Amino acid sequence: MNLLIYKTLEELNQDLADYVIKIAEMAIEENDRFNFVLTGGNSPKALYNFLATECKDRIDWEKVYFFFGDERNVPADDANYNGLMAKKALFEGLGTAEDHIFYIDTNLAPEKAAIEYKKALDKHFEGSDIVFDLILLGMGDDAHTASIFPHTSLVKDEEATVAAVFVEKLNTYRISLTAPLINKAENIAFLVFGEGKAEALKHVIGDEQKDVDTYPSQLIDPIDGKLTWFVDEAATKLLEN
Repeated sequence: MNLLIYKTLEELNQDLADYVIKIAEMAIEENDRFNFVLTGGNSPKALYNFLATECKDRIDWEKVYFFFGDERNVPADDANYNGLMAKKALFEGLGTAEDHIFYIDTNLAPEKAAIEYKKALDKHFEGSDIVFDLILLGMGDDAHTASIFPHTSLVKDEEATVAAVFVEKLNTYRISLTAPLINKAENIAFLVFGEGKAEALKHVIGDEQKDVDTYPSQLIDPIDGKLTWFVDEAATKLLEN
């Protein structure tokens, strides 16, 4: 694990953008494509805008395929739909072709949406192991990541797949990659900032003994890949070292 700490969010996003571009360059050189899993919510908006503007000419974006680590069970035109946020912040600026974007179809029932997304991934990877070049993750102040929330069924899911989960505290369904599928990735990067994440971060990377049911982000431990945390100083204020 690599922990990178930044004084400002602007510095963090610039460095994270450089990191994305570097991995993209290597993947495109090696496999002629870059398979990139996006995180949702508000945290990555500035990063996506930076990639779509300042980094627009740095790589061949036509060779990038975009996926989502999770999705909220809302219509595709809902402001809370992760795909819509990414479309406005990233895809429109890059002019990304629709066949390079793998949205989660929330017109379907959650279980069916998960099944169909897994089928789409299997097809894209041509039946081989689903190993993404880079998965970008966020972390909630409750230590959830993707839609792996504390004390939910996804915490104990040992299958590398896509699953639907009912999150009781939100009273809604989510669709998410499972931790075993995430952990197959070549590279995983957490984007975490703000004082509100300090308590969760302290437990996720600071506790000697794991409690994944309470702190699901502890589940993220790539099998053969690299894990990097991009965090600001405010989020690390409770870390001892």
